[in-house]
Amino acid sequence: MKNLLLIVFLLSSFSSFSQSNWQQFKKLSSPKKTWVLFHPFKAKRAFEISKEANRVADSIKKSPLLDGDAAGGQVDAFRHAYWMARLRKEIGKNAARSLGKAHEKENYQTYKERKLEDGVVPDKISSDMDLFNNEVGLSISSTKKGLVYKIINLIHKGKLKVIKKDANGNFLTCDGFIIPPDSLKGKWVNNKCLVHSNYKQ
Repeated sequence: MKNLLLIVFLLSSFSSFSQSNWQQFKKLSSPKKTWVLFHPFKAKRAFEISKEANRVADSIKKSPLLDGDAAGGQVDAFRHAYWMARLRKEIGKNAARSLGKAHEKENYQTYKERKLEDGVVPDKISSDMDLFNNEVGLSISSTKKGLVYKIINLIHKGKLKVIKKDANGNFLTCDGFIIPPDSLKGKWVNNKCLVHSNYKQ
């Protein structure tokens, strides 16, 4: 079935499917390849928006607008909400949501292979956070110009989710106890805690 879909995809987009596009496609995880096969005419735009979301989030990380934390913090939450809001505008809500879900399936594969995402091994709580923030992004209707500040305001109002940490970046349980890093190794499910995005350390 997957091979048949690949053939259909290649035939339907042969005229515009360059060698560089093929190289990019080969690098994708299997969940994202499947998404591309079902959304061949939206894939290029989605790729451009994904790069845009990373660039904007990198800029925000260097500013004092959020906490500077791109791995479970406000910047991470911002990136996912911005990504989904832009994708909704450009490729539609359903296609955007399914790409977000494909990304989280990719993160589970990354976890199983013990690879890093944003400098850490992914886990279920990070995936739950991303999916929540994706839904917030999908609910936002805004021009591109006003989108950054709209999402930052939502973060400051606590409308998104982040992972609970102390001022030194240690992960905390919901009861506020430091989680020893060694206890997190190799665990998809752990006792990290999701909190509102305006949580004060």
